Amino acid sequence: MSHKAADRLQDVQYFGEFGGVNPSISDSSTYTFMSAKTMSDTFEGNTEGCYLYSRHSTPSNLYLGEALAALESTETANVYASGMGAITSVILQLCDAGDHIVSSRTIYGGTYAFMKNFLKKFNIKTSFVDTTSLEAVEKAITANTKMIYCEAVSNPLLEVADIAALSKLAKKYKLPLIVDNTFSPLAITPGTLGADVVIHSLTKFINGTSDCVAGVVCGTTDFCTSLKDVNSGAAMLLGSTLDSLRAASILKNMRTLHIRMKKHAENALYLAQKFQEDGLTVSYPGLASHPGHKTMNKQMNSAYGYGGLLTLNVGTLEKANSLMELMQHKNLGYLAVSLGFYKTLFSAPGSSTSSEIPMEEQKEMGLGEGLIRFSIGLDDDITRTYKIMKACMEELNILTSENVIA
Repeated sequence: MSHKAADRLQDVQYFGEFGGVNPSISDSSTYTFMSAKTMSDTFEGNTEGCYLYSRHSTPSNLYLGEALAALESTETANVYASGMGAITSVILQLCDAGDHIVSSRTIYGGTYAFMKNFLKKFNIKTSFVDTTSLEAVEKAITANTKMIYCEAVSNPLLEVADIAALSKLAKKYKLPLIVDNTFSPLAITPGTLGADVVIHSLTKFINGTSDCVAGVVCGTTDFCTSLKDVNSGAAMLLGSTLDSLRAASILKNMRTLHIRMKKHAENALYLAQKFQEDGLTVSYPGLASHPGHKTMNKQMNSAYGYGGLLTLNVGTLEKANSLMELMQHKNLGYLAVSLGFYKTLFSAPGSSTSSEIPMEEQKEMGLGEGLIRFSIGLDDDITRTYKIMKACMEELNILTSENVIA
C-alpha cells in the first residue's frame, strides 16, 4: 500500500505546452471563450475542462489537485490558499446554523478557535472529546451532529486516531469522517481506512520548503464539485483558491515527498529512542511506550515510518525557552512554528500554535507548559545532532531527576 501511493504520485504526468517535463503555469486571472454560450454553460457548471476565472480554478491547480488525489487515493482534490482555507470551507459546506460537530480535543489551535469561537456566529456548536476513546465519541453524538473531525496524528500531543474504527462509528450514524492528515502524509492514508474527506496543510511536509502557505481537500468528485459551486460552494464564495504559481511550485516539491518523509521519520525515531534512553519525557508514535503505538502500527504504511514530529517535556516554559534559544544558537534548528522544513523547527505549542486553547483545557489534555514540539529535519548525521542537543540539555541542567520519567 505504501509504495503504491508514491508510485501514483510519480506517475501523474502533465507535459508543458512546449513539451516541458513540468506542466506550464497558467498565469492568468481570467480566460477567454470562443462563444458566449460556452461561457454561460461554464457558469452553470456544464462545461468540463473549460476555465473561466482563477477563483474558480486553474490548470495549475488542477495538476496539483490530481497529484494530491493520487497521494490520498481519493477521486479528486481541490487546493486552497491555506490549510485553514481548506478546513473552514469543508466545515461550512457541511454544517448549517444549529448543527453540531464532534471533534478531537487535540487539534491545531486555529481549527480549535474556528470551531469554538467563530462558529458561534452561526450557532454551530462543537464537542471536543478524546477521539482515541470511541465511547467518548459516540456519547458526544447528537441528533444535530453533522460530522466527526480529527487529525490522524494530532497537533501537538501526537495522539493517533484509529481511523478505521472512527469510520465504522461515523457510518453507523450516517456521518462523514473528516481527517486532517497534515502530520502524516504517506505514513497514513486515511481515505483507504474509511475517511470521507482528507485535509492537509500543504504548507508543511508536502511542500517541504517553508516558502508558501496552502491547503487541500481530498474527497469524492461530488463533494469537491459542491465546494466550487458558483451559487453555494463555500470555497468558491469565500475566495480561498490557491495561486497558480504556488500550485506549480508545490507540485514540483511533491516529487521528492517519499524520500523526505523517510528521512524525517528515520531521524525522529533515532532522537526519540535516545531521549527515552536518557530518561526524558518524550512522546513519539514509534516508541512502544506511546499510547497510540499499536494503533499506528495497525494503520501505517511502514515504509515511511512514524512521522517527523516528536515532543519533549522539560518541565517548565522557562527551561523550554532556554533550550530552544540555545539549540538555535548552536544551529541545530530554528525557533519557529510550522513543520516539515529541511531544518529542525521547534516551538512551545502551549504558548504558540495551541495558545488559542485555554490554559485549563491545555492542562486537562496533558499539554504541559514545558512541552516542546520538534519537527525533525533532514540532518545527514543525526548522531552528531543528538550529541549537540544532549550537550545543550546538560548545559541547562535539564537532564536532572525532575525532568526525567520517574
